[in-house]
Amino acid sequence: MMDVILLIKSFAGLSVALAVLIFLYLYMLHAKQEKKQKKKKKRAQHIKEVIPKFSMLYEVIRNKKATQEELSEAVDLIIKHYGDIPKKRGLRADPKFEYYSEILLRLCHHPSTNKNIILKFDRELEKKNPSYKVELDDSLTKGLNTRGI
Repeated sequence: MMDVILLIKSFAGLSVALAVLIFLYLYMLHAKQEKKQKKKKKRAQHIKEVIPKFSMLYEVIRNKKATQEELSEAVDLIIKHYGDIPKKRGLRADPKFEYYSEILLRLCHHPSTNKNIILKFDRELEKKNPSYKVELDDSLTKGLNTRGI
């Protein structure tokens, strides 16, 4: 009889300990998920608030010490925020197209560039601005020809 009571008390004690451990585990899991969501939300708000100026992104590409990651990020932001080139004026390109042509040339000459960055910039601009396909191809050809293989 005494052994049965001791066994029941031991089982009840272990059940309470298990319940406390499960509660702590679920609480910690919930707290960790909340922390991730807050961090994600904060990061998303920061990105939404800051849209870099075209000149700042252009300076990144002009900087010969910029890394591949910086170049890639600058190209992505230019395409995302400034990828639409003003429409052509008849048969002539808009004067603002010269900035995009210059960026393509500088990307071709940059010491930290690679083919993926150059082609991504060229292809994405062609997708957004199909009327400038010939001009973009000419700029790409000039940049690659002057690159010096």
